[in-house]
Amino acid sequence: MKHNMNVIEIRGIRGLILTGCAICCLAVGFIGFPGWIFMHIWNFGAAYSLAVPSIGIIQGILLWGIIVASYFTFRKDKLVVCVKSPKGLSEEELKSVFADLKESTREEMFLKSMMKARETELKLKAEKPEESETEIDKAEKL
Repeated sequence: MKHNMNVIEIRGIRGLILTGCAICCLAVGFIGFPGWIFMHIWNFGAAYSLAVPSIGIIQGILLWGIIVASYFTFRKDKLVVCVKSPKGLSEEELKSVFADLKESTREEMFLKSMMKARETELKLKAEKPEESETEIDKAEKL
């Protein structure tokens, strides 16, 4: 059973700075800019009415929040949010996952030992040039 899981790794200060910039851009794009727009719309309407005061950017963001909250509250298609813990894996699924993990670990260990043996063989070959033909080379010729 394979799960398609994407993991984002943030490495070092450079990754933290990039993540911070991405979060700031999203906040400005979805919160700050609409707040700025609604501030100007409110102030444009307030200029024609003497009874309504003008507002700043913070009040514009709050006005945007009120509009979004009322949209989600009064729209016809209700938004349902369910919070529950994800269903765990059954015993059989866990056994298959651990079996796959164990098999891949065995394969990796075998490949590592084969690579280490080949590296050792190449080092010995470089140290002793008079024995240029090893047992593996002889076996390959057959």
